[in-house]
Amino acid sequence: MPLLPTTLLTTALLPGTLALALAAPPTSRHTWPLPPPHQVVRTFEAPTTPFGPGHRGADLAAPAGTPVLATADATVVYAGAVAARTLVSLQHPAGLRTTYEPVAPTVTAGHKVRQGDVIGHLQAGHCPTTPCLHWGARKADTYLDPLRLVSTGRVRLLPLPPSPPKTPATPPRGG
Repeated sequence: MPLLPTTLLTTALLPGTLALALAAPPTSRHTWPLPPPHQVVRTFEAPTTPFGPGHRGADLAAPAGTPVLATADATVVYAGAVAARTLVSLQHPAGLRTTYEPVAPTVTAGHKVRQGDVIGHLQAGHCPTTPCLHWGARKADTYLDPLRLVSTGRVRLLPLPPSPPKTPATPPRGG
């Protein structure tokens, strides 16, 4: 299970995300939009009002040029420039829309994609110190935490391997 340590780490480090995760389990299974490792550099922060401040997605660090992958089967609804950035927007079944930016698209609007298909390549420019993918999700007008798409929010404790037997301490020789 290669995603288990990342999922546990992400869940352990993001208590707000854990609370959200426990409140609303995902309706479908998505995969990460970037190949491993999955380094979250900024988490989702829900706005308190529709136009209020917040961070309507999660930022994932990766080198520029990294392939960006469709997280689930979808239809490309937009691929191109918006103001000074380029992005790809995917419409998934049941009304979920995901966005990926800044991305040099390899797909066009109307294109059907399957989970894991390359939809573009990461460009520098979103995060100030390192390239990162801003990954967003929304249903209708409600922004959702995209990390919930790849984690159930359940924490599982795994048994540790048996410890080697301890050797008794030998008192120091002295004089």
